[in-house]
Amino acid sequence: MTKREPDPWLVLGTLLLGLFVMGVGSTSVNTAVPSISDDLGATFDQLLWVINIYTLVLAVLVITAGRLGDLYGPKRLFIIGMTVFTAASIACGLAQTPVQLIAARFVQAIGGALVSPQSLSMISKVFPPERRGAAMGVWGATAGAAVAIGPSIGGLIVSAWGWRWIFLVNVPICLLAIVLAAVVIPSVGEVKQRRLDLVGSALASAALFLITYGLIEGKTHDWGTVWGPVTIPMVIGAGLVALVAFIVVERGRQDREPLLPLVILRDRNFSVMAVVTITLVGGVGAMLLLLSIYLQSALGLTAFAAGLVMAIAPAVSIAVSPISGRMTDKHGGKPVLIVGLVLFAAGLLHLVVTAEAHSSWWNLLPGLILVGVAMGVTFAPPLTIAMHDIDPSVAGAASGTLNTIRQFGATIGAAAVGALAQSQLAGSLRDSAAGQAAALEPRLREPFLGAMADAADGGLRVGRGDLAIDVPPGLSDSSVDALRAAAQSAFETGMASAVRATFLLPACLLVLSILLMTLVRRPRPAPEPLPTQPAAVR
Repeated sequence: MTKREPDPWLVLGTLLLGLFVMGVGSTSVNTAVPSISDDLGATFDQLLWVINIYTLVLAVLVITAGRLGDLYGPKRLFIIGMTVFTAASIACGLAQTPVQLIAARFVQAIGGALVSPQSLSMISKVFPPERRGAAMGVWGATAGAAVAIGPSIGGLIVSAWGWRWIFLVNVPICLLAIVLAAVVIPSVGEVKQRRLDLVGSALASAALFLITYGLIEGKTHDWGTVWGPVTIPMVIGAGLVALVAFIVVERGRQDREPLLPLVILRDRNFSVMAVVTITLVGGVGAMLLLLSIYLQSALGLTAFAAGLVMAIAPAVSIAVSPISGRMTDKHGGKPVLIVGLVLFAAGLLHLVVTAEAHSSWWNLLPGLILVGVAMGVTFAPPLTIAMHDIDPSVAGAASGTLNTIRQFGATIGAAAVGALAQSQLAGSLRDSAAGQAAALEPRLREPFLGAMADAADGGLRVGRGDLAIDVPPGLSDSSVDALRAAAQSAFETGMASAVRATFLLPACLLVLSILLMTLVRRPRPAPEPLPTQPAAVR
């Protein structure tokens, strides 16, 4: 009696259940920061580390976790990772101090790193090549949508039950995923000789830690001194040196189960898609960050309302991604991805044109829908193109590499857009302040321009807040109101102008991605079975 093969879609659904929980968990905590600060008495730096420790650990460990999946099997790594993530979620929900919460988030990220690369690796093992496009489309849409709607879900949970339930709500879902994984996920991909490349793992972890830390903390330290003589450029430079050393070490041990089989990078389509993934994920991350700043700072929406508006694009992408996957299976990934990038650019251009200081979020709707369609269209093709010719024996390493690249793309995009928007803000605030000052009484101009200068020095902020204005004595209530209204209008106009100018960054990244698509070659056709030879006639 032959053993029945598991339904690949049921396997994928189980994997995506875990992936979705972790994607939402990575961003939903952002909306809980004020509540965590009030409840635990956390400092600003501690609150930053509650958020950043997850990103940092995930970026450092995911490539090693992918290789562990090749050695010990993705099913085993998935179950272990989900178990760690579940236990850490409970610890996060029960934390009584900021240090306890940061430590629990650290462990939670370890679980996330163990799980993340296994789903993409398993797709390559359980789906035939002609059906992988649709599967990867669903995978990509789930991963992207989970991260994008995390703030909305987090805001709803915090409003209804408090910040602790952001973590505790994970527990029953994770337990369900563990049970399903034990039942439906097949044990595939294990090897008999298990030797992890410890030197490569150490060098890769050091490189990823230093570079990611530098990108995350660069803005906090004004890209200068971290401690003593150590600066952010030195930290990133040390990470790049460790990365070069990692590549040298890996080249010398390709015959001894390396952490990164270089055969992956020799595949031109994989390497091109790695760069496209950085530009695409970086562009999406930059767009979402700018949109969040614009909705809250220029339009004055609450964090929850802004999250709902931003969820429009991911919601559209979920509906489109399966169609995109089937189109990728039928027509190939290259033309589908190019169409998606063009749609993305069109949606982004609409946002640039309509994102005025006094616009309504309704004005953004056509652009958000276009971006959502583009996100759905662009999720599947890069994964399909990158993984098509990869040998299943190194699929875990390839998946871990792609997941690491996705993390880097998001981190680089956020760092770059933050620095660019910061530089744009000072000039745009000066311009908007000059226009408003001309309409004020002469005695009101000095306190007005002083308030705007302080706002420019304060840099980017999310939310309108209150502008500190040194109101001269003896002013009537109407003059004070006029002064404050002019300052608020100038701030909103300047913020909107800075955001619109910074939107050019993701636009340029999209153009680069379109140009890179010219380097993609046709994937190798699947080998056809040899014809059966007729028996010789005697």
